[in-house]
Amino acid sequence: MNIHEYQAKALLKSYGAPVAEGVAILKADEAEAAAKSLPGPLYVVKSQIHAGGRGKGKFKELGPDAKGGVRLAFSIEEAKAHAKEMLGNTLVTAQTGEAGKQVNRLYIEDGADIARELYCSLLVDRSVGRVAFVVSTEGGMDIEAVAHDTPEKIQTIAIDPEAGVTAADITAISKALELDGAAAEDAKSLFPLLYKAFNEKDMALLEINPLIVMKNGHLRVLDAKMSFDGNALFRHDDVKALRDETEEDAKEIEASKWDLAYVALDGNIGCMVNGAGLAMATMDIIKLYGKEPANFCDVGGGAGKEKVAAAFKIITADPKVEGILVNIFGGIMRCDVIAEGVVAAVQEVGLKVPLVVRLEGTNVELGKKILNESGLAITAADDLDDAAKKIVAAIEA
Repeated sequence: MNIHEYQAKALLKSYGAPVAEGVAILKADEAEAAAKSLPGPLYVVKSQIHAGGRGKGKFKELGPDAKGGVRLAFSIEEAKAHAKEMLGNTLVTAQTGEAGKQVNRLYIEDGADIARELYCSLLVDRSVGRVAFVVSTEGGMDIEAVAHDTPEKIQTIAIDPEAGVTAADITAISKALELDGAAAEDAKSLFPLLYKAFNEKDMALLEINPLIVMKNGHLRVLDAKMSFDGNALFRHDDVKALRDETEEDAKEIEASKWDLAYVALDGNIGCMVNGAGLAMATMDIIKLYGKEPANFCDVGGGAGKEKVAAAFKIITADPKVEGILVNIFGGIMRCDVIAEGVVAAVQEVGLKVPLVVRLEGTNVELGKKILNESGLAITAADDLDDAAKKIVAAIEA
């Protein structure tokens, strides 16, 4: 689960991190009061969407010459004008895709005198099985571009979970970021608290880009992105309360209600599979035959008829889907349960696109019998390669 920048900053502030004063607003007429509550005279008006690259983004409705999704305002009147122009419009960034995202919230923040921009993130480094700091002196930039062009400018410092962030770790991180003076002193408290927040809140990612050194020498969190482990949210009602469903795909929201592993993609072949590895292989072979998957959907090993039917209905609700491939290797998951779920869903919502089903494993003959006797236009496949060829041919016919 992701949250907005202003929510992430509020969470970090509760741990003692240095963040600027700011006010989130939902309506343009709230901008004046928000700006007046801040020290000024420089204000930053920031679009709040779940995507990066906001500053370089463009609003669909405002033309190519309009300013992006993060703007400076040198007066309260200018902050009001920015808010009026930005709220309700669609911001397109490198991460949103061409569709963009509608800006429904703004964050008006007090400005900062920036001397240097740095990059700092925490994530689980699976190569060593530890939480690690990933830092770079190249802050404020697309970190993927830095990794591609100048990978030597990115350093990773893994943290021993038993010791926590030690003085040696702080020294290593500070050296990598070339911190000295007041900034180095601030680092002694900042890096341990970031690590504490990451662990206590079960984050999957904490990214601060940029972490700035101000002209007075001190550190400040200028932007913050947080992603949380969905499997741990039951422990964090305060985090769950921050969820903004308007930023999420409706199909993914519905899938989460059924505990389905579902990710919407941009292709035209819907996939329903049991097991993440098999789902990846299914998507790969669809691409091999020249088409693109419309989703990743893993119904899991213990799904019942109702869960399978729910997954099928979510897939068919996607207007981009021109064909559906069901690929089940029955181990714990029985093929007859899959077949019953598919038949029940098709009978309820109808079948307007080609459907190819490949079943193998536990109760496979019974599953095939259920499909064959359903009277529905379902194409059977012998193996995964055969299934991929048949669904591609069906949508090209």
